[in-house]
Amino acid sequence: MIAIIDYGVGNIFSLYSSFKYIGADAVLTSDPEIIKNSNKIILPGVGAFADAAQKLKDSGLGELVCEQARAGKPLLGICLGMQLLFEKSYEYGEHRGLGLIRGSVRPIAPEIPANYKIPHIGWNALHFPKGREISPIFSKIKENDYVYFVHSFYGSECDDSLIASTEYGKELTAAVSSGNVFGVQFHPEKSGEVGMNILRAFCEL
Repeated sequence: MIAIIDYGVGNIFSLYSSFKYIGADAVLTSDPEIIKNSNKIILPGVGAFADAAQKLKDSGLGELVCEQARAGKPLLGICLGMQLLFEKSYEYGEHRGLGLIRGSVRPIAPEIPANYKIPHIGWNALHFPKGREISPIFSKIKENDYVYFVHSFYGSECDDSLIASTEYGKELTAAVSSGNVFGVQFHPEKSGEVGMNILRAFCEL
């Protein structure tokens, strides 16, 4: 069973529906016992980092997710959920993350040409780091397959955990991993069959 963490941040029904589409046993839950008894965890999220981080802290779900991940349970953070995996974010101040991925979350705007729109919204190709083994969550897709992004901030200082990037004025972090912890900046549930294949690969870990 896959536990999709429901902590009051964003509409996660489409993500739940995607797992049902691929035949996976998934539940939307904030119940600690269900999360503990799950085989895998999804940490979704849209909106502001500080608000989401506070909700995870206040509910105790952030600590629980970290405990489960450190015990070896596969964890996938999606969009803001990926950013929350980092040590900290500089989104309108400095805010502490879960610390499961080394690095920080920073605004895209200073990094890209001034004529590029913020937020970055649309379909972009995935690039895999040269000389590294392809991540198991990408085992069912190909390099340069397109996925759907919506974001104004990106993971930085994370070269050791980088498993995919995308070009938007410069190469930006598209996905990271550290052991059994994975994060994708894009939305698999909005990325057609490519996204479904990424979710399928995660289910098979």
